[in-house]
Amino acid sequence: MAKLPLEGIRVVAVSVVWAGPFCTQILADWGAEVIRVESLKHFTFLTRGFPMIRPPKEMIRAKPQWTMAYPDWDPGEKPWNRYAVFQAHGRNKKSCSMEITTPKGLEMFKKLIAKADIFVQNNPPDTIAKMGITYEKMKKVKPDLIMISMPGYGDTGPNKDYRALGANLDEAGGHTWLRRYRDMDPSSASLILFSDATSGAHAAFAALSALRYRKRTGKGQYIDMSQTETLMPFLAEATLDYTMNGRVADTLGNRHPYMAPHGCFRCRGEDRWITIAVERDDEWQALCKVMEKPELACDERFADSLGRHSHQDELERIIEEWTSQHDHYALMLALQKEGVAAGAVLDDRDAYNDPHLKERGFFEKITHPDAGTHLYPGLMWKASKTPNAIRTPPVCLGEHNEYVYKEILGVSDAEYAELEKEGQIGTEPAPGAF
Repeated sequence: MAKLPLEGIRVVAVSVVWAGPFCTQILADWGAEVIRVESLKHFTFLTRGFPMIRPPKEMIRAKPQWTMAYPDWDPGEKPWNRYAVFQAHGRNKKSCSMEITTPKGLEMFKKLIAKADIFVQNNPPDTIAKMGITYEKMKKVKPDLIMISMPGYGDTGPNKDYRALGANLDEAGGHTWLRRYRDMDPSSASLILFSDATSGAHAAFAALSALRYRKRTGKGQYIDMSQTETLMPFLAEATLDYTMNGRVADTLGNRHPYMAPHGCFRCRGEDRWITIAVERDDEWQALCKVMEKPELACDERFADSLGRHSHQDELERIIEEWTSQHDHYALMLALQKEGVAAGAVLDDRDAYNDPHLKERGFFEKITHPDAGTHLYPGLMWKASKTPNAIRTPPVCLGEHNEYVYKEILGVSDAEYAELEKEGQIGTEPAPGAF
């Protein structure tokens, strides 16, 4: 395998839930040595799951969300290594246990930072201050350090110490308001974590930009990234409409500002759907042809885009009466053949069996020591000069303790044994961990 572009770059991560881990996933995928520093005494909700409990299979089956997901509905003896959320982003990384809140743990952390290029964290600012690992303190240890801090609301401002998950940030950024159902209030909007994805990807790019800057100048820097602010540019149309016109955007649901029909329609089978989007009159004529309803093509109500847009309620009822009698995938192919934009709505099982993804080899078979063998989502892009793949399975808690302490930090066998005795080093959460 060709040398990966980030080989030789060491990243230390005190990252939780999804945003920080997604950033370091991207860096690790492309060759950076990412070392997760993890506590045995303090666990963050949704990062490695719920290590203080082993939920019974009945509870896991009854919880219809990824927040309670383990292979074969079984948390196993080490649920912190089997949790699906962590399995998704824990690949190609290393893990060491370290109690930064103790004097000895903080000392070890500083030694590790001294040998790192990048430090990534996505905790609230006051948490990092209490732990004593702010940029002002870390740059004294490593003057050219690049530190990326990505709390929910950034490192300044009146909201900086607010704790938030992606769902909260979605609301703070205005996204929840825009994506609710048209006939319901914002409480109808489902849970999404869009800011985790946007901030993780932005942070990875910021890391590469800072590395480029350091290569030119020899200087490190601090990157203050608000997760909410990485989400809001995706809502630019609504934001600028208000700043330019004073108009507060309302939700469109699955509709479009000027295209009609434009929506998601029920198909034959349980929870099967298709999306259809018509922009031009010729596309509308083609849709009527596939529907075998020539009378609609001549209907004055639907003769042009303005008319179709004005009669969307009735139009959508007619279309769904038709789509509900057909297979979603067959309809997609029939409509696309006639030049109508349409797509079958795929769920997880469809994605794993999608012929396009199979041909591209997107999913990779990985064997994990605690989770078993499964197909995992693969790398997000292909590079012609640097062929790449998942190299190591999602990292187990404390899996690389000996490597980090003995090889990187130079800890002796006797010191290592003492750290184990003190509870700094281990591969299982401490009793009563929270």
